Amino acid sequence: MSKFVIYQLLPRLFTNYEPNPVPNGSIEQNGCGKLNHITAKALRSIRSLGATHVWYTGVLEHGTQTDYSRYGISRDNPAIVKGIAGSPYAVKDFYDIDPDLAEDVPHRMKEFEALVERTHKAGLKVIIDCVPNHVFRQYHSDNLPRGVRDFGADDHPEWAFSPLNNFYYIPNETFHPNFDLGDYIEYPAKATGNDVFSAHPTRNDWYETVKLNYGVYYQGGGEKQFTPVPDTWHKMREVVRFWAKKGVDAFRCDMAEMVPHEFWNWMITALKFEFPGIEFIAEVYNPMLYRTYLNAGFDYLYDKVGMYDTLRNILSRGHSTTGITHCWQSVQDISGKMLNFLENHDEQRIASGFYCGSGIYTEPAMIIAATLSTGPVMIYMGQELGELGMDFEGFSGIDGRTSIYDYWSLKTLRAWTNNGKFDGAHLTKDQAYLRDFYSRLLKLSLNERAIAEGRMYDLQYAQSRPNYDTDKQFAYFRQYAPQDAGKNFLRRQQLILIAVNFDDRTANFNVHVPEEALQYLGIGSGTRFTVENLIDEKQTIEPITLSPDTDIPLSLPAWKGAILKLKPEKK
Repeated sequence: MSKFVIYQLLPRLFTNYEPNPVPNGSIEQNGCGKLNHITAKALRSIRSLGATHVWYTGVLEHGTQTDYSRYGISRDNPAIVKGIAGSPYAVKDFYDIDPDLAEDVPHRMKEFEALVERTHKAGLKVIIDCVPNHVFRQYHSDNLPRGVRDFGADDHPEWAFSPLNNFYYIPNETFHPNFDLGDYIEYPAKATGNDVFSAHPTRNDWYETVKLNYGVYYQGGGEKQFTPVPDTWHKMREVVRFWAKKGVDAFRCDMAEMVPHEFWNWMITALKFEFPGIEFIAEVYNPMLYRTYLNAGFDYLYDKVGMYDTLRNILSRGHSTTGITHCWQSVQDISGKMLNFLENHDEQRIASGFYCGSGIYTEPAMIIAATLSTGPVMIYMGQELGELGMDFEGFSGIDGRTSIYDYWSLKTLRAWTNNGKFDGAHLTKDQAYLRDFYSRLLKLSLNERAIAEGRMYDLQYAQSRPNYDTDKQFAYFRQYAPQDAGKNFLRRQQLILIAVNFDDRTANFNVHVPEEALQYLGIGSGTRFTVENLIDEKQTIEPITLSPDTDIPLSLPAWKGAILKLKPEKK
């Protein structure tokens, strides 16, 4: 697949129009977004932003303090639910839709199926979560397909480990964290989702979840017992098949590196054979495992500890832009497989007081994330509006993040969605500007072949001029040329020069283009080009000459960037 853009949204928040939510509020007090409210108009607004995919985060039924027992859904013990709404990653039923998201709870699956159909009609692809590593402590499926056994249904709790079991057990011990669980009783205790193989997790652990067993005996030195195929492998494959059959196009696989790569190879191979075109995105944080999980069948990986961390450090901690070079060099052979992002549900908002304090500062980093490679790029709902993430929603506190645990409503999103009109009628001037910037950037990243398909040449190493600050500025070429360009190479190739300024003041600097860059690009020294600024069409730039003897003069305001399309000057 060529480059694509993901718009991540949490349905619980995305179309919640309640203007006055209260901390720790119930669903009756604070309201909740519904799948039906993600209308064709809503999807057109997402498409108009430049997205090609929508990641519907948290649609699977998960543990909650809200009572749905009148619908035949068992109540969850509030002591093991984080927040009033509960974590979307403490899945209670892999085969069901979260009842919070339904207007008509008994028909929640039909509402999801209708959303998938609307999304496809809008020209967008559907991504949902695959949460393979752990489940809610009170996991129970009441929507099992015929012939499928539930997780844990045939376990032997007296065995600490067996590849026949779906869970890991601590025999003869009661689950007993170091905080009060009220009347919740679990005996024997099960291992906790973040690899806590004891009955005593802490509040900082994923205590609301239970680790799934893929045949790795962690307490036995990590021994792998994969023959015969462990029972959990079969059950998880059936889960993914269930949703693929409903038209889901791709899966974002939560904490994929905590599940053995052998399982992924086994499952993904089977699913891709049955559903050609289906894709898998892995959350993998250990760079030493990147290629292992790509070889196991994943199409894309989160670039968290590389590009995300580097850009955040440059934006908010004064790190040098030379770190960008180290990023792409470390993944040069797989750069097109790395998913770039600046925000998601786990991370602090750029505009928060914990990060930059304003979404306006995001421009240079977002240009890098969207244009440095052919890999996909993702934005999180409200990022394009400068969402602050500084609300006190309840469980999360004020931490610079948008809570995934609470019923809440985001003021920035309400300004755009306008009670379902999705016309941005209440946006401030800064919010409207930022959304327009994102839209222009995302669309050109898809439509300019030099960015979507071409190669990159990093110019940073060649910049030693006094007025080019290699800690604050960064510049590179993107180029695309058809294979049959031949003698018409110069006319048929597409060349873009990208430069950004991370300084808090206007930078007037020269970009040096060395001879080896021109050789790499196949362009003769002294070639003249007209210039079009794709990100700021109002700006007029004089023609430039590419030559080692003639630097390119640029002027960039604070926290801005330029995306310059170079066309050979007609003689």
